[in-house]
Amino acid sequence: MELGACRVAFEKDGVYLHTSAKRHPDQDSIIPGVIRIIEKGSDTLLQWTPVEETSDAAQITFTKKDMVGCQADEEIFDPGYEPDWAVISTVGTHSRVQEETNASGPKSPVPRGQWAFTLHLSELKSIRKSKPGLGWSYLIFITKDGVSIQALHFHRGGTKALLKALCKYVILATSPKDSRLYLVYTHDSYALSHSFDELQLFDDSSSNLVSRFLQDPYAATFGGFSKVTNFFRGALHHEDGTPQFAPGDPSTGNVEDETGFEMITCARLGERPSVQRETAVTEQEWEQHLDPDGRVRDPTGLRRRIFAGGLSMPLRKEAWKYLLGYYAWDNSSEENKAQVRRKTDEYFRMKLQWKSVSEEQERRNSLLRGYRSLIERDVSRTDRNNKFYEGSENPGLVLLNDVLMTYCMYNFDLGYVQGMSDLLSPILYITQNEVDAFWCFCGFMELVHRNFEESQESMKRQLAQLTLLLRVLDPPLCDFLDSKESGSLCFCFRWILIWFKREFAFSEILQLWEALWTGLPCPNFHLLVACGILDAERQALMNSGFGFNEILKHINELTMKMSVEDILCRAEAIYRQLAATPDLPRNVQELLGLSEGKSPSPSTDTASSPQPLSPSQAQEMELTDSVSPSQPDSSIEILPTEEASTSQSLSP
Repeated sequence: MELGACRVAFEKDGVYLHTSAKRHPDQDSIIPGVIRIIEKGSDTLLQWTPVEETSDAAQITFTKKDMVGCQADEEIFDPGYEPDWAVISTVGTHSRVQEETNASGPKSPVPRGQWAFTLHLSELKSIRKSKPGLGWSYLIFITKDGVSIQALHFHRGGTKALLKALCKYVILATSPKDSRLYLVYTHDSYALSHSFDELQLFDDSSSNLVSRFLQDPYAATFGGFSKVTNFFRGALHHEDGTPQFAPGDPSTGNVEDETGFEMITCARLGERPSVQRETAVTEQEWEQHLDPDGRVRDPTGLRRRIFAGGLSMPLRKEAWKYLLGYYAWDNSSEENKAQVRRKTDEYFRMKLQWKSVSEEQERRNSLLRGYRSLIERDVSRTDRNNKFYEGSENPGLVLLNDVLMTYCMYNFDLGYVQGMSDLLSPILYITQNEVDAFWCFCGFMELVHRNFEESQESMKRQLAQLTLLLRVLDPPLCDFLDSKESGSLCFCFRWILIWFKREFAFSEILQLWEALWTGLPCPNFHLLVACGILDAERQALMNSGFGFNEILKHINELTMKMSVEDILCRAEAIYRQLAATPDLPRNVQELLGLSEGKSPSPSTDTASSPQPLSPSQAQEMELTDSVSPSQPDSSIEILPTEEASTSQSLSP
């Protein structure tokens, strides 16, 4: 819509402003209006204006716990909508309102026009959303001057659409301190978007790319590679600029609780040792580790050999079941067979749960429909260059789909998140058995499931831990990255999320994962693998005069060009170097399990191969606006993106 020199980019009616401070507001206190986003030249405005509405305004009743100093019949409510507020009823009797009006005498109505407001988006500091369970969803806009605009109630839904529209102009990042508060950042827009577009790193226009990353980094990173700029600091840091860490997190290095930080002095690192990879474990060597009943005699020694040399291809089908917790290391051959029988029965019972859902039932199950749609889309583009998955009628694709759908039945809390198909694909390729692949995949997910939780706390924590390690290992590289607005290492997001699946050739990722699954030589070794990659690229990054754009481009172009043997040697050498450092900061010692008398705290929640499995509990986070059953959904929508599969072909 065009208004003179202005263009209305978004418009939504049914947006009400509640002005009454009384427990039982009268009809005039609920003002209907329209909210718009208006483009005016190079400026963008957010505008709410009242409109006339012929129908009676709905009445609402508020209650507040432990009210002090307020009269029972005229309670003042806080426009900040603190959590102790609750909408008790959306029904108020018109006769009672009329009685109150008559009793107090006629009042001069305040002109509705005075409530209208127009706000430049550049003036916006944050947006607060309603607490789940409060009936109508509302939004409160807070300016950089600290002024809170009166709450706008979306009686007909629409907060999702408004926030999505705003993402075209600003970045919305969930506050680390308050999940109901969105911090607003300008895109610093033309320079950042133009840089992304010129590099042609992504399929879509970059105008809303940063906000998409902050809302859904899983989807946003798969199209090309993870982005990093100082705008991401809002998601990774508190508003006061201090890094966000969980209490007791080994990455914080709390020497004094009140400080929250350990000053990292330059640890006197010794010379980095040279490390050579060993030969792969063969089937003959594996047999030598088994007793006559088929039990592994020395699981620790065998895991050390697997870490040092990997496994020969024919052995992987059997050995991965141990590494991923499907088989117990102390099981006999007969006990393993019994385990397979039990797990096969359990798997097909879960598979039947979703297979038996009729089309009519599925129409009433939006969650199952959503999982099915996302899985079908991801399966159709996962490792399609690999002969095991190529072609439209490939049975491998059917198995990939069925295992992922069954996992949704196994782990209702987590369900399916984009990226899981990348983790399952090599496992199914190796086992070539639906049941074995499922239980091995469950074991893998026990290691990394927190990477896929909506709160993204684990991912933020691991990026902070990676920064900590790099700061100790190579302060000049950290300073260089900081100077190029790349210090938060968000370009490593995809590395950590799916354990380097998109960075190495398919055949090499098998070798990398089995080394990581041993849990050796320390917890969080995957972070040292990331350090190894950055160490290998140190000279290229620092000596080429790279700026922000060039760093992004260089990291992206590493895909499928690195040697996993070299990176594993570098990572192990880095570990040995740190382990031999006497004055290593305590937080680094704890991160790598080097501190005496303390058990390690790995980022992925386990330091070794998985134990017998139980369904994972996904941490919940309020990412959607809760509304009453009769109200439309007004949650923030996850914005999917297309990705191109880069995995190389490997014949089975």
